[in-house]
Amino acid sequence: SQVSQVFCWSCIATGVGLAMGCIQSIACKPRVRRENIVVYDVSASIDQCLTVIEENSPIVLRYKTPYFRASAGIVMPPVPRNETWTVGWIQACTQMEFYNTYGDIGMSSWELPELREGRVKAISDSDGVSYPWYGNTTETVTISGPTSKPSRLTVSMNDNFYPSVTWAVPVSNSNAPMLTRITRDQSFITWLVALNNATKERIVLQTVRWRMRVDIAVDPSMPLGSRASLVGRAHQEQPHILANNEPIPPNALGRPNANDAQVLMWRLSSVPPDQQTNGKGKPIHQWEK
Repeated sequence: SQVSQVFCWSCIATGVGLAMGCIQSIACKPRVRRENIVVYDVSASIDQCLTVIEENSPIVLRYKTPYFRASAGIVMPPVPRNETWTVGWIQACTQMEFYNTYGDIGMSSWELPELREGRVKAISDSDGVSYPWYGNTTETVTISGPTSKPSRLTVSMNDNFYPSVTWAVPVSNSNAPMLTRITRDQSFITWLVALNNATKERIVLQTVRWRMRVDIAVDPSMPLGSRASLVGRAHQEQPHILANNEPIPPNALGRPNANDAQVLMWRLSSVPPDQQTNGKGKPIHQWEK
């Protein structure tokens, strides 16, 4: 019957049991498989607005980028008894360049050492609590079996940058504004995933790649409120929803996340670290002011 066909997904996939009425039993149990999960209305975008620069503080400059947003509808098949599945977004950082230049004095940079040195392919961008998920509000939905019919659900997430950068050299006792440039270029992969909470079986449903870039020129001789301006591209490149899914690297699933793994470095040069031939710099806390 039509009800039977909807109810027993595994029997439909194998062609077994339809003649017997496909009644749920020990021999005929529903099973969650990729081919039984429907994904629809997948969207990924970055808001078409400019990065906003804030010069309200005499201590720091702040900037707020547009939001990356992703959402998807999912229809999960019936979930068997004693199984629990979570569907949601997992995100990892795959590349980061974040430099704050202070004229010819030097530069500070936020770095992910393992990623920079090529020891890992990605670093988890979880909220630091909900591993492996990006978050646990709109980002995930959990379904506990048994469920007798398909479940329709929606998951969504958003992300942006809103950091603070000191006007003064961070390893100096002086409070004089010396900041001259901020450049940031960061790339991410975001996966839509169904996860069996007990067995940890993961089914990748969709893969999105996106990138956020910031380039701010600063004239520290100008009065507060008129020092900084955006340079370079006005709008962000839009995300790419991939036709073929990519596997999730192990480091994208657990600790540490990007916020915990990053280190603030100081270099006595305004040349980015990937272009330097000597001197690796030091973490900020190792410099004496």
